[in-house]
Amino acid sequence: RNEDFEFLTELAIGATYHRGADVGECLTTVARIHDGDAESWYVEWKATADRVAGIASACEDAGHLVSARWTWLRAATYYDTATFFLDATKQPERFRPTWELHRSAWEGFVRCSGGQIERVAIPYEGTELEGWFFRVDDSGRKRPLLILNNGSDGPVSAMWLQGAAGGLERGYNCLTFDGPGQGAALWRQDLYFRPDWEAVITPVVDFALTLAEVDPERIALLGVSQAGYWVPRAVAFEKRIAAAVADPGVWDVGASWRAHMPKSMLKLLEEGEREKFNRNLDWGLRFRRAARGTLEFRMRPYGCETPYDVYQALREYTLDGVAERIECPILITDPDNEQFWPGDSKRLYEAVSTPADRKELVRFTSEEGADSHCEPRALGLRDQRIFDWLDRILA
Repeated sequence: RNEDFEFLTELAIGATYHRGADVGECLTTVARIHDGDAESWYVEWKATADRVAGIASACEDAGHLVSARWTWLRAATYYDTATFFLDATKQPERFRPTWELHRSAWEGFVRCSGGQIERVAIPYEGTELEGWFFRVDDSGRKRPLLILNNGSDGPVSAMWLQGAAGGLERGYNCLTFDGPGQGAALWRQDLYFRPDWEAVITPVVDFALTLAEVDPERIALLGVSQAGYWVPRAVAFEKRIAAAVADPGVWDVGASWRAHMPKSMLKLLEEGEREKFNRNLDWGLRFRRAARGTLEFRMRPYGCETPYDVYQALREYTLDGVAERIECPILITDPDNEQFWPGDSKRLYEAVSTPADRKELVRFTSEEGADSHCEPRALGLRDQRIFDWLDRILA
């Protein structure tokens, strides 16, 4: 009955399309979970992840690299799934070590992939962003490149599921990265989200153009979840992108934060009442551990000291005055029952300056089983529609 538990379960089961999970492992795990109990969620998903990781390690030690590869990927999915509600438990400090287990499992998947996936370092403002380059083959042939931009809380393994696997099958080399506030950049480098995402994508494109296998005229950028804001923002300024995909379109990131906030609290934000806002919010969450945990989980990548600070920072995460600068071909997904940014996809579609025959608003419906944020139960249909459009645009 818990909507958040249901959505995360759908994400895990949806991962089976690209071998990121097994249905049986997912179902037997959720059968052990007490609905709405964050501790139970963590314990049971981690237990499944530990068991599967043990199998992966044994397969790898025995030289069964194909078995090890896909088993490591399933373990990575399960470790990541385990972390989502940790901030609502009495031991949220388990987040970082569990994330490290997820990353170790992902690296096992990479290790057993026969050189198809390469860890790369992308120069960025005096440091480097960790990235992963996925090759179709070792021919050295120039191919179209799909850059995969994760969202606010997605793991690197999600970029395999939500783009790289489908891209490789269709002849696209792929590149993903942990940007500020994501994955290794957050946990190992203390880098935080920024609204001017072109400052991230431009170095990524610069790096991509150093790769011999990349066709510089056919670079596409796909953004998932909150990257439905970052990708349109980036392509408004970075003109070397030949095609963009926003899944879904996000006009105002902060809208989902403010959606259920009382008018009295919104007024405190408008009036700059930092102390009063924080005090009232703290009181309102005093006996709501799940809601407090969600807030702490969502705040972490912004690097802000208090809730007031992050709510104010979110004012910059909007496409107001930016969307009309977008001219490149763009596909925007528009799923039924979008629970975070309803209506933003259509608003973005109507605002961009891209010619009508080079932009597309693609509905995903309940009847197709493809509704909800990022179409978690329909990765096959999602792949088909996104890549068929990219094939046409980049042909």
